[in-house]
Amino acid sequence: MPTRTELRERAGAKPFTFVFSRSGGPGGQNVNKVSTRVTLLFDLLRCRWLTPAEKDRVAARLRTRLTAEGCVQIVSSRHRTQAANRAAAVERFFELLEAALEQPRTRRPTRPTKSSVRRRLAEKRTVSERKRLRSGAGRED
Repeated sequence: MPTRTELRERAGAKPFTFVFSRSGGPGGQNVNKVSTRVTLLFDLLRCRWLTPAEKDRVAARLRTRLTAEGCVQIVSSRHRTQAANRAAAVERFFELLEAALEQPRTRRPTRPTKSSVRRRLAEKRTVSERKRLRSGAGRED
């Protein structure tokens, strides 16, 4: 699994397209006048530095962020400046890409130990006995 640094190196200088727009929400004149919201677009289908298997894994894991054209879309409007939002979007992209490329460990089934089976059965007997005594079965009035 490649690390974030390795992914940045493989990506090269300009793998992204940025679209700028005005942010919503509170902020007064700055929000109304300045286009600080950043939408990062990464063309997954035309990417040359990911293998086809990696592309499939990223597409499956990030399917909610894929556009109809096959671009991964990340939006950042947290910061007040365009440069900070651009950096935040790039950082978020590489975080998501690293997580998407991570291969899950295969689970090997294990058996319970003898002592854990013994404890579980003893607890079941205790609970059963407690319920039997509560129900009134076995009482002589």
